[in-house]
Amino acid sequence: MAEAGTAQSLIAPRRYIQGRGVLASIGKHVAELGQQPLLIADENVWKLTGDKLSASFKEAGVDFKREVFGGVCSHREIDRITEVAKKAKADVVVGVGGGTTLDTAKAVGHQAGIAWATAPTVASTDAPTSALSVVYTDDGVFEEYIFFPHNPDLVLVDTQMCANAPYRFLVSGMGDALATWVEARATAEARKSTMAGGLPTMAGLALAKLSWDTLIDYGFSARQAAQQHVVTPALEKVVEANTLLSGLGFESGGLAAAHAVHNGLTALDETHHFMHGEKVNFGTLTQFALEDRPTREINEFVSFCMSVGLPTTLADLGLGEAGKEKLETVAKAATVPGETIHNMPFAVTPEMVVDAMVAADSYSRAYQQESGQQAAVVPH
Repeated sequence: MAEAGTAQSLIAPRRYIQGRGVLASIGKHVAELGQQPLLIADENVWKLTGDKLSASFKEAGVDFKREVFGGVCSHREIDRITEVAKKAKADVVVGVGGGTTLDTAKAVGHQAGIAWATAPTVASTDAPTSALSVVYTDDGVFEEYIFFPHNPDLVLVDTQMCANAPYRFLVSGMGDALATWVEARATAEARKSTMAGGLPTMAGLALAKLSWDTLIDYGFSARQAAQQHVVTPALEKVVEANTLLSGLGFESGGLAAAHAVHNGLTALDETHHFMHGEKVNFGTLTQFALEDRPTREINEFVSFCMSVGLPTTLADLGLGEAGKEKLETVAKAATVPGETIHNMPFAVTPEMVVDAMVAADSYSRAYQQESGQQAAVVPH
């Protein structure tokens, strides 16, 4: 990442709406942005939301075109759907579903020169609010971040939809969001550039810290609610932390080692069936090891992760038998020029990352054995 200079920057979506059942109002909100929307959703999401979406747009007097999302936010998929949008003469694109769908919708909106909106059906990442997309190869390996001149025009989060989803999605979102404060703190200390293109603002750092505090205070209760598919005040708080607080916090606070390690982990086939936030979570532990954080802070983190079912060891990510060669593959990918790990307040080498991953794994295994705490394992 480039040096930030002295300017600070904060960016945010034009409008954020969250609540139980708000998906039923999407038609009227999208109608304020355009009259010829293109909806992007995969087949599974459409089965869950299609009737509600159709009824909402009908009530708003808006006809829409729907395009099936192919499953990976790749340049090929972005270009394909951009052509669909242009042929349909769409004036707004709406992504409905998980993070990769939403990232694709944002990229399509930018390329087509039209408005874009996101309607997450899960609270698994902070992608819905950001002015960037994470692009992968067609095989699912991290390729690059692409940045846009503004955030989504509309973010609409139906908490009943989030509660109805398998609770693994909410827990994964916690893993993504927990990294926000850890990375923003490092970026601020190093006075490096954020994803918003300037130094972290006090507001960005405060939102990042609030995301952390909210998860530690309400994450366990929210997991129980999600497991029972009910909406509670704790679930509402955690959905906001996973989506809005983490989204603004990472973008205007900064990314560092945790997400870089995630990107490195995508280079291994064994990790492809694990979710974004699950891999980020081990990246956070790796960053703790790189920073030599106090034992009590790491204990708090590992204990919380075990209580909600977030991975804390290499074995949790299917890498229990991974040798040094595979860890070196991760480390080399995590430290390529331009990666966010170079936002750390000290130089980081691949050798340091390998050592930190081994240390983080060993620490977590020892903590589990010595504490006797029973991990609330999320099924994979």
